[in-house]
Formats: sequence, structure tokens, C-alpha cells
Amino acid sequence: METIDQLQRKIFLPDVPQRVISLVPSLTELLFDIGLEKNIIGRTKFCIHPNDKVKNVQRIGGTKNINIDLIKSLHPDLIIANKEENVKEQIELLEKFCPVWISDISSVDDAFSMMNSFGNIFDVKTKTDFLIDSIRNDFNQLQSFKIKKVIYLIWQKPLLTIGGDTFIHQLLNRAGMQNVFNLELRYPEITKEQIRLSDAEYILLSSEPYPFKEYDKQIFEKNFPSKKIILVDGEMFSWYGSRMKKAAQYFIDLRKNLSNI
Repeated sequence: METIDQLQRKIFLPDVPQRVISLVPSLTELLFDIGLEKNIIGRTKFCIHPNDKVKNVQRIGGTKNINIDLIKSLHPDLIIANKEENVKEQIELLEKFCPVWISDISSVDDAFSMMNSFGNIFDVKTKTDFLIDSIRNDFNQLQSFKIKKVIYLIWQKPLLTIGGDTFIHQLLNRAGMQNVFNLELRYPEITKEQIRLSDAEYILLSSEPYPFKEYDKQIFEKNFPSKKIILVDGEMFSWYGSRMKKAAQYFIDLRKNLSNI
């Protein structure tokens, strides 16, 4: 079987993969949610969902410091990686003994394309089609949101936000929020002065990759009294798998919270 990953590379598989290692937390969750629990033989320490199931799967390191020898000893027939989350040099070592399917997701459509590919690769097209249709229907409920201007922060020191070419940016748009740094690319560093001078109504402090807490919120409230500070669940904005099924309702609840502040 021949498939093409999201870097447009041809991947050759002798059959439907039975022994799969996922190096991407959101895609590990997706694999479980499309019924591949018995196929998953390895995952990173950051693959934490679904908690009751991933705890029984062999950990093979972090997303950027995987244990190559351990992975090889597990004899996988497919490894799933991500261009942004994993290290290119490590992926090249894995490719010497196993096919690696690499995702590259900057938009909602990219996420749907990835799910469609998984449906074909793992012969679960009915399940992935249903999931895609369900997410689309849920997201359609968000179209009536009035736009609110926001700054979405993913790191503390230095202050890092998100540009207009990211998946998080697209999810903000779906949630009826305008990213005031939408003309920037990827994950730019910004200054406190830029935040003060911006016309953002809200500053969203994400739970990942930097785990902003209530203490951080209080500091931001003192530093930026003209902005409303909100702690948000980063998984809902950045996990591009089946977690998207939960994101629509999260956005609806979040918008109610914003309206009450």
C-alpha cells in the first residue's frame, strides 16, 4: 500500500499497520478514538489522553528526545510523527528501520486531511468520516460569534504569541476571536509594550506549552489593567485530532465566560 504524508512524501506499507508508535500527543488520542487501541505499542510521555488507556502503552521518551533503540526493539511497522513537534534528525534515524508518516498541520483543513489519511491507512474510513462530519457540524454552531480581539500567549519568558499561519490562529477564528498578531508568522516573541499598545480586549494565557496558572494571571492583571486576562485550555486550541470534537463546546462556554467579564 502506498500513501502520501503531509510533507508530500510517498510512504510504502506492506499492509494495514498493526504495530504503531505515535510521537504526537494529539494523534495518539486520535488513534485511540478511532478504535486502534490494540495497534498502539509506543507513545511519548506527553501522550496523556485517554489517560485510562495510554498508561498501558510503552513510553519511548519525549517528543523531542525519543529513545531510538527502544523504539527499534518494539518492531513497529509504522511511526507517526509531526514536522513541528519532532526532531528532524531523530526522524531520519527512525526511517532507517521503519516507515514514518509525518503530519504538518497549520489549518483545520489540514487536520481533516490527516484524519482522512488515517482512515485509509488503518482501514477505518467510516469512523474518520463520521468524526470529520461531526466536527464540521459542531464548528458550524460557532459562526454567529461576534469578533473579539485577543492576544494568545504560549510562553512566559520570553513572551511568545502565535502568528496567522498556525493551527491555533485558525481555532481562534472559529471561536470568534481575532488574533491581533495575525500578520506575524509562527510563534513570534513580543514585548510588554506591544501588548500595552495593542487594541486587544483580552489576553489568553494558554495551559501549554507553558503552563500559565492563576498566579501568572494575577501578574498580567497588574501589568495590563486595560486588558481582560483569561486562562484557557491549550489542548482545545492546539490539539488537531479528535480533541477538536470537544473544542466547539469549549469555545461556546469560553465565550459565555468572556461576556460575563
